[in-house]
Amino acid sequence: MPGREANPAAFSAATVYVCVDAPPSPARCAQRPSSSTMSLAFCGNENNSAAYNVEKGVLNNGCFVDALNVVPHVFLLFITFPILFIGWGSQSSKVHIHHSTWLHFPGHNLRWILTFILLFVLVCEIAEGIVSDGVSESRHLHLYMPAGMAFLAAITSVVYYHNIETSNFPKLLIALLFYWTLAFITKTIKFVKFCDNGVGFSQLRFCLTGLLVILYGMLLSVEINVIRVRRYVFFKTPKEVKPPEDLQDLGVRFLQPFVNLLSKGTYWWMNTFIKTAHKKPIDLKAIGKLPIAMRALTNYIRLNEAFEAQKNKRSPYPQGSKSIWCALCWAFGRPLVLSSTFRILADLLGFAGPLCISGIVHHVGKGNNTIRPQIKILGVFFISSQEFLANAYVLAVLLFFALLLQRTILQASYYVAIETGINLRGAIQTKIYNKIMQLSTSNMSMGEMSAGQICNLVAIDTNQLMWFFFLCPNLWAMPVQIIVGVLLLYYLLGISALIGAVVIIVLAPVQYFVATKLSQAQRSTLEYSNERLKKTNEMLRGIKLLKLYAWEHIFHSSVEETRQKEMTSLKAFALYTSISIFMNAAIPIAAVLTTFVVHAHLTGNADFSPSVAFASLSLFHILVTPLFLLSSVVRSTVKALVSVQKLSEFLSSEEIGEEHDKCSEPRCADNHSKYQPLKVVNRKRPAREDWNNYSSHMRRPVNITEGDDFCVKITNGFFTWTPEGSATLSNIDIRIPQGQLTMIVGQVGCGKSSLLLATLGEMQKTSGNVFWNSSIPDSETGEDVSPEKETAVDTEVRKRGSVAYASQKPWLLNATVEENIIFESPFNKQRYKAVIDACSLQPDIDILPHGDQTQIGERGINLSGGQRQRISVARALYQQTNVVFLDDPFSALDIHLSDHLMQEGILKMLREDKRTIILVTHKLQYLPHADWIITMKDGTIQREGTLKDIQKSESELFEHWKTLMNRQDQELEKETIIERKPVLERKNLRRTRYSREALLKDDEEDEEEITESDDDDNLSSVLHQRAKMPWRACGKYLSSAGILLLPLLVLSQLLKHTVMVAIDYWLAQWTSDVISAKSDVEQKNCSACQEFNHSRYSRVFSILCCLGIILCLVTSIAVEWTGLKVAKKLHYCLLNKIILAPMRFFETTPLGSILNRFSADCNTIDQHIPATLECLSRSTLLCVSALAVISFVTPMFLIALLPLAIICYFIQKYFRVASRDLQQLDDSTQLPLLCHFSETVEGLTTIRAFRYEGRFRQKLLEYTDSNNIASLFLTAANRWLEVRMEYIGACVVLIAAVTSITKSLYNQLSSGLVGLGLTYALMVSNYLNWMVRNLADMEIQLGAVKRINGLLKTEAENYEGLLSPSQIPQNWPARGEIQIQNLSVRYDSNLKPVLKHVSAHISPGQKIGICGRTGSGKSSFSLAFFRMVDTFEGRIIIDGIDIAKLPLQTLRSRLSIILQDPILFSGTIRFNLDPEKKCTDSMLWEALEIAQLKHVVKALPGGLDAIVTEGGENFSQGQRQLFCLARAFVRKTSIFIMDEATASIDMATENILQKVVMTAFADRTVVTIAHRVHTILNADLVIVMKRGVILEYDKPEVLLEQEDSVFASFVQADK
Repeated sequence: MPGREANPAAFSAATVYVCVDAPPSPARCAQRPSSSTMSLAFCGNENNSAAYNVEKGVLNNGCFVDALNVVPHVFLLFITFPILFIGWGSQSSKVHIHHSTWLHFPGHNLRWILTFILLFVLVCEIAEGIVSDGVSESRHLHLYMPAGMAFLAAITSVVYYHNIETSNFPKLLIALLFYWTLAFITKTIKFVKFCDNGVGFSQLRFCLTGLLVILYGMLLSVEINVIRVRRYVFFKTPKEVKPPEDLQDLGVRFLQPFVNLLSKGTYWWMNTFIKTAHKKPIDLKAIGKLPIAMRALTNYIRLNEAFEAQKNKRSPYPQGSKSIWCALCWAFGRPLVLSSTFRILADLLGFAGPLCISGIVHHVGKGNNTIRPQIKILGVFFISSQEFLANAYVLAVLLFFALLLQRTILQASYYVAIETGINLRGAIQTKIYNKIMQLSTSNMSMGEMSAGQICNLVAIDTNQLMWFFFLCPNLWAMPVQIIVGVLLLYYLLGISALIGAVVIIVLAPVQYFVATKLSQAQRSTLEYSNERLKKTNEMLRGIKLLKLYAWEHIFHSSVEETRQKEMTSLKAFALYTSISIFMNAAIPIAAVLTTFVVHAHLTGNADFSPSVAFASLSLFHILVTPLFLLSSVVRSTVKALVSVQKLSEFLSSEEIGEEHDKCSEPRCADNHSKYQPLKVVNRKRPAREDWNNYSSHMRRPVNITEGDDFCVKITNGFFTWTPEGSATLSNIDIRIPQGQLTMIVGQVGCGKSSLLLATLGEMQKTSGNVFWNSSIPDSETGEDVSPEKETAVDTEVRKRGSVAYASQKPWLLNATVEENIIFESPFNKQRYKAVIDACSLQPDIDILPHGDQTQIGERGINLSGGQRQRISVARALYQQTNVVFLDDPFSALDIHLSDHLMQEGILKMLREDKRTIILVTHKLQYLPHADWIITMKDGTIQREGTLKDIQKSESELFEHWKTLMNRQDQELEKETIIERKPVLERKNLRRTRYSREALLKDDEEDEEEITESDDDDNLSSVLHQRAKMPWRACGKYLSSAGILLLPLLVLSQLLKHTVMVAIDYWLAQWTSDVISAKSDVEQKNCSACQEFNHSRYSRVFSILCCLGIILCLVTSIAVEWTGLKVAKKLHYCLLNKIILAPMRFFETTPLGSILNRFSADCNTIDQHIPATLECLSRSTLLCVSALAVISFVTPMFLIALLPLAIICYFIQKYFRVASRDLQQLDDSTQLPLLCHFSETVEGLTTIRAFRYEGRFRQKLLEYTDSNNIASLFLTAANRWLEVRMEYIGACVVLIAAVTSITKSLYNQLSSGLVGLGLTYALMVSNYLNWMVRNLADMEIQLGAVKRINGLLKTEAENYEGLLSPSQIPQNWPARGEIQIQNLSVRYDSNLKPVLKHVSAHISPGQKIGICGRTGSGKSSFSLAFFRMVDTFEGRIIIDGIDIAKLPLQTLRSRLSIILQDPILFSGTIRFNLDPEKKCTDSMLWEALEIAQLKHVVKALPGGLDAIVTEGGENFSQGQRQLFCLARAFVRKTSIFIMDEATASIDMATENILQKVVMTAFADRTVVTIAHRVHTILNADLVIVMKRGVILEYDKPEVLLEQEDSVFASFVQADK
């Protein structure tokens, strides 16, 4: 440019020359920089530039003022960098804290927010400088370089601040104080000079400078405030601060509440956690404890205070639904308001996307020509905000920032809502638990409230409320989003926009209708699925019987039939799901179609440019989201209302009588300061004190003035279960002597147990008094305790201490045997051993897989009734309480065990210890041991006194007792000798069977980790397994769909997304053509030119849209259809495999494990995998198609795509592993919580008797907290992923925008394609995280397929025989001759044989008795006839046919057996006797008559069609056994085997049965395995077995004559 050399002054890049003369005077500068340096001059280098005019003083020179503005920033960078790099090693905090997250300077969050705003304003200033400089002739560095320096300085300031804060060295903050002061002063000077020179609000730079002045001023005031509060300079004594308790606790690892704002928003603190998860699996230890403010106790206290406040307001109905809602809002409303605010903000920011796209495409269409600004002040150009925003690059950068901010705020909104929901769930669960602890027993026993209902309240209703709180912010945010969206559409498209919006809004109710239908279908599916599970459960429990009777096919078809019904409702479920998916995809297409076609045709010369079209397209995508959510939000709201109704009913239900401990709920409000709840949890003391310290002062017993010879005294007591009902116990006047053994006897149902419960305060007392003598030392401390205060209640009713109580129905915890016995008391080895011995538990413990460390399943499911009873009694014996209540402890024990328990336990351990014992019993032979006897009859006391008293006064009663006592004593003598058999063999046999079971049990939960072995070296391979996707399971799933469906599924998905892209591409083409046509018209300037014809374009557009809608339907149906087919096939295969599996499989695989495959895993495959698969394929294909479109529009984008793809890969890889672990942890921590609730409900009386409410509450808090922290970590991990994916999405948008603008400016790209690329780029950010989330879900769900696949590999029994049906006589075996030749049998090929070389010959019609000690191989002998065990040597020939050659079905259906354990199935009596429906009624009645049951069945409603409940629970054990006998009689087979079948029948009935067997079965071969030897004395032959070999084999009379025969010794013992 001519005349550039005559530059009067220049701030060159290298040196600064200032010439003081005014421009008109001749230049006096000695040195002139060359033109190359001039182009980079700081102040620009045009001629006559006012930028160098310093006549009016230096400060009036704009360039000098800008240079002055650089000074503070340079100062800060020079000061802070050395300090930052030296590090803080020597000046660390004096208080030892685990985490460097202690944020303790005041104004901390405000500082971060102001810094973020400052950074944004500085970016705008840089952009403004570059844009305004773009129109001048040379570069003016001073317009943007100071802002760039300020940007660096602002980042440095916040890094510096953060380091000082976490290392607690406030004196160094003085540097920041100087910096803010200098920055504020220099900016103010600049602002003042602008005002002086007439720069006003119309210029953007003026506004930005004003904003910066305000921001620096605010930051300066924040800094001054820190000095004021912390007094670290200018004051003599600085203020000492301590870190919060959480941060001093090394166990707290959930740092979200403690980290700084940036880390909070981006979940940066999760990085280390997620990295660690990749190295080793996450467990409860890894996630640590909850911060105090989030613990269930803290939240419960907050909720309780809210309830109290509500009670004070509304006295009449304190627990109504309305007051519960008010209390919930009062306690948890504030974070919800915050979440909703965040949500609305994020939604409004979301509209920046469409608006920026519109602007960019519009400006690109015009060549991005910035209007040359007219205003030149201080030698430089100034631009207005309109001119600034007319630059496409500026809009791209603004869009990028808007996206970052919007995604961060949105995730924060989600996080706050979910955290509040989780806190609320913990508080409500604790509230429910406290209510349970005070529930009146009658509520439970009278069926007003079942344990199931309470568990539903905890498992379902609290979760419904939590979900409602998650979705709650949508209630207010959605209307805002819809209104703003429609207004913007109207602004862009005019009236036609409203037509499109109407399409969407009209279809919303249809969606709601589909959603309600969907939930109905789900409910009916659930009902059928429960029915199927019940049948499957029964089938598996009775599998041994089914196999022995060859009834597998009957039960198989029964389960299949229910499955068919379930599949029918699953079809409905799938149909509605596919309609829902279809609508979600099709509604936006339909709306766009109607809108654009109407807009193009109706509104004449309307603006149908790419900018309008693509902005509208984006707006439609935004609008559809709230309308999808609408149905789920409405459903969730309705469910929450129902749940609160249930909760209010539960909370207002009857509580236990007044005398019960009332101070069990914490009352902090009265006597603690406002912040007290946070200090409740104290780690230095044992955890259970947390609850106990609320109530301990109320629990102290009260001294009494009367004599201390009694323990409990009831005077004139009337007790009832229900307040309205008649008295269950009346006229009760008893004294229980202290330190003695009191027995309560009486007939069944006379109120013995009720008396115990009334004494414990569990019954409603209508009149009378219960006195507890409280001079007994306190059980915990062993000291006499006198009360501090005596209230009116205390004087009337004496408080009792802890009572060791063993209820009639044993109640066990889901814990180890040892924990059940110790029951929260300190462990004393000597005492423990004595208790185990007294209850004869050692042999049982030896049998268990892990000894006394074996986990007892829920309700003691893996123990026999006797074992459960003895563990329950052992618990009462072990406790150190002074009073022991035993409610019929001998009911499930045989005579020998009960005698040992009486002698060693009750008499030796308790009575010699001077403990007060109350024993309810039917065993009258123990009455002589009693110090005091209470006899009851019909709810009243018949007599009380010593045995001698009763002998004198009630001689008739005494004689009656005597006869009963004799009978029971004889029974005892008989049993004694048999019972003293060595249990060693039993141990060995069961050990081998159990050891594998234990291994399987341990592996069952995570079969994916089978690779894990005992060596640590294998850890790496396990971690490798964890990081891999289960592709094989995925292949198995898809291949099950069949050859036709799979291609349809893949092709329809690909086609659909191709059509989607085609629709948008055509739109780009259409709008671009409209614009070029318009510009042609303008250029030719002919008014007569014909108007642009839209019809061809709109026709193609309509066809494509309709095709897209059809394909949406096809894909959604294909996915659900695939899901149905796979579900059907996998369940069918699984059921077939399981039912035909050998018996050994059921002995070594825990029942729960098999049931889990049928319940949880089948449910996952039925309902969850199809939806996840659809979502995953949709989000993946959308991302792929979007990236393909962007790359097609601007190939340059591919270069940037590679690093982004690599980052993405690593993020998803790390996330998937952590997510799966956390998901499993979330599920596994929920189970103990629900178990704890159901256990508490079942053992309520025991817990209250022991006075253990506090301990159980503490346990609940631990379970709730561990479940909540797993949920919180899972939430944080999801947010961690989403924030990162959203940021990558924002980067994709920025890169796509910048590359397409650049390409377009060089005239290589139509504006339509730019719009297309940007619209798709916006979509990527939405779908990236969905893709990864669904991938993680899919991985977890495919675990179900993997586990089922594992079971499908089970070897089935060989059902085929060598003989064809024609070779087997129709009536085989007609005679019943059995030859056993050298038979050896084992349970499994790797186990020892249980029968060794056994040979025997049984003639037709003979009655054979087999006896021997436990484990001698008697039962194995009977199973060998049915080929239930592995015969590896020898053979059994029945009626001339080797049974090994027969088909299994034939063999088993021609023999009969009665098992030791009676098994009945739910259904009718007819079904139980004859499921094959082969017999007539008369045959069934005959069988019942033989089995002594005819009169019982006749009395039932329906006779043979009377209902049998699950497991035959509505009949006694003996009756069940008799039904099993009748069942065997119905099968008229010539060989009949009885396996200890009379073990649970009384003597009289057994004798009758023996006669029946001899008469009715005179012509049949009967093999009896004997429990009581005298039952086989009439047999033709007796086989005595020992350790799998035949010891003796002869007629009974022959064996009895031999003195040394084992049989003779057995018979001798049985007399």
